[in-house]
Amino acid sequence: MHEPVDVAVDVHVQRVGAARGQRPTHHRGCDQPQRRQALGGQNHRWDGGDQQQFDDAGLCQSHEGRGTGSARRAYPAGHGSGHARKARTLRGPYDSQRGIRHHRFRPLGLYHRCVAPHAYTRLTRFALWALAAIVVTGVAVRLTGSGLGCEDWPTCSEDRFVADLEYHALVEFVNRLFTGVVAIAVIAAVLGSWRRRPRRTDLIVLSLGLVAGVLAQVGLGALLVLSELDPRFTMGHFLLSMVLLWNAAVLDIRARNDADAAGAEGRPDGSTPGEGPPDATTRLMQWAVLVVGGALLVTGTLVTGAGPHAGDSRAERLPLLVREVARVHSIVALALLGMAVWTWWRLRAASSRGHARMGRIAVLLVVQGAIGYTQYFTGVPVLLVGIHVALASITWIEIVKAAHDPAAGSARSRQPEPIDGVPMAGARP
Repeated sequence: MHEPVDVAVDVHVQRVGAARGQRPTHHRGCDQPQRRQALGGQNHRWDGGDQQQFDDAGLCQSHEGRGTGSARRAYPAGHGSGHARKARTLRGPYDSQRGIRHHRFRPLGLYHRCVAPHAYTRLTRFALWALAAIVVTGVAVRLTGSGLGCEDWPTCSEDRFVADLEYHALVEFVNRLFTGVVAIAVIAAVLGSWRRRPRRTDLIVLSLGLVAGVLAQVGLGALLVLSELDPRFTMGHFLLSMVLLWNAAVLDIRARNDADAAGAEGRPDGSTPGEGPPDATTRLMQWAVLVVGGALLVTGTLVTGAGPHAGDSRAERLPLLVREVARVHSIVALALLGMAVWTWWRLRAASSRGHARMGRIAVLLVVQGAIGYTQYFTGVPVLLVGIHVALASITWIEIVKAAHDPAAGSARSRQPEPIDGVPMAGARP
């Protein structure tokens, strides 16, 4: 099957006339229609009227039913002149197998460039892991006792913006500078969601949620320093970081599922071929794992606030017994491990992605338990505490993705489908 190529009629006339020795069409009379003027008086020059084929894997894609609409939404009507609109939309070939039409933008700069679904997943992944990395740098500040290395905010001291050449001040200042990397990642996620084709409102809202969360983190960090590491602000700072990771993980999993669904034979619910929507019991367990995982994070911050690593030797501690809080924390961890193992067992015949993710959660919880007990009985060494918090962030990301992934699969998702009402051999009732 040949791909359709739309070319202005007068271009063909001009070529034929020139070949036969006739007058070129640019000398035509008033009775001839203006070049590129469509029937009905509507100019489609900037709506992708020239349909060209591009052999470019990076072209943005949209469904054929709204192909031209995507171009018109990107560049609203009423700006059809070449002087008013300088970034031209070109319609590429129609992919009959995928039911999509490729679009390409001729941009003035990076902001005007169209972002394909698969390309946008790289931006969401960058934002997610940048937010996870700043959690680790923040933990390094607390564990090294550098929480008050910079005693003022936003400057490091009253008379200096840059930290002095002193260990604790440099550790805290580097952590503040890493906020710039997070800001770049979040801005890229926001701009990418806006330029992504097809555009999705939920991805835009989630990316803007990252902006709100980062701004809240900056404000809470200022209060934390000015309050001389009040344990309540320390807990709030870490828990807000976990909320940001939640937001970023949901953004990443939705963008990834939508990019997979945009491929061949993608399903509307985000599942890939061979994966069905999860059953109600499995979905309930996945959400229960998320809730108990959040409770585990809260109890962990209580242990930290009452323990020796509150951020600075001068910082106050929570009026709690570390032994009692640690016992509650371990009970919640064991309950979460049991729920994760049971959910993993239910997913044993389901999609490989959902089953593998829940298996990773169970393994991470076992490793976390071993590290937690080791650090408790060895005097809470700094290195083990840092590893414990870093793995806690990774575990939380996996838990959030397991709960928010509609393509996690169910215990019946890989059952052979019956033919004419007759069950296939090997199918369970």
